[in-house]
Amino acid sequence: MEPLLIVLSIFTVAVLYSSVGHGGASGYLAVMAFLAVSPEATRPAALVLNLFVASIGSFQFYRAEHFSWNVFWPFAVTSIPFAFLGGMIRLPTSAYKFILGLVLLFAAFRLAWSFPKDVDPEAPKVWIALICGAVMGLLSGLVGVGGGIFLTPLLLLMNWSETKTAAGVSALFILVNSASGLLGNYHQVSNLPSNVWSWVAAAVGGGIIGSRLGARKFDSLLLRRMLAAVLLFASVKLIFV
Repeated sequence: MEPLLIVLSIFTVAVLYSSVGHGGASGYLAVMAFLAVSPEATRPAALVLNLFVASIGSFQFYRAEHFSWNVFWPFAVTSIPFAFLGGMIRLPTSAYKFILGLVLLFAAFRLAWSFPKDVDPEAPKVWIALICGAVMGLLSGLVGVGGGIFLTPLLLLMNWSETKTAAGVSALFILVNSASGLLGNYHQVSNLPSNVWSWVAAAVGGGIIGSRLGARKFDSLLLRRMLAAVLLFASVKLIFV
C-alpha cells in the first residue's frame, strides 16, 4: 500500500508544481518525510525527480515563449557552483530536518500567496541577481531542492518578471541547480531506493500534464493552497517532532 501511496503522491505533487514552472522538490521531500524515507535518500531522490520534471517544464514554457535569458543568466551563473557546493555538505540529521522544515514552511507560504497582476516588470541589476543566485544555489544544494520556490516569488515580488516568464525562468533555474546539486551529492546516489524509477515515471507523467496546463492557461491557486496546507503540516512535523 505504501509504495502505491508514494507514487500517487509524487504524481499529484508533480502536476501541481509543474503547473507553475516548479520541479516539485519541496513537495517530494514532504511526501518522503511523511512516509519516513531515510534522510540519506530524500535529498538525491528529490533532485533526481526535479531533473525530469524541470526538463519537461523548461521545454513547455520555452515553447510557449514564456522565458527570458536576460533574467535567467545572472541568477544561474552563481547559483550553479554554489548548488554544487551545497550538495557536497553533509549536515547532521537534526540540522538537516530543521533546515528542511524551514524550507517547506517557506514553500507553503509561497504556494498559498496570490501575487498581483503584472505591471511593467524591469529586469534586476546584474550584481543583485548574482548575489541572490549564490544564496539560492547554496540553500538549494544543502536541502535538495532546485531553488524555484525562492526564485519565483523573488521575481514577482520585486517586479523583475511577469508571471508566466517567471515560471519559465524558474523551470530552467531548477533544472540546472538540481543537476549541480546532484553532482555535488553524488556520494549519496547509491542510497536511492530500488523503486525510484517508479517515482520518476509518476513525476514525469504529472510533469507533462501540469506543465502543459500551466504554460497555456490554468488557475491553480486553490489547488496550490491545498498543497500549501500539506507542506505546512510536514514542516511542523520536521521542526518539532
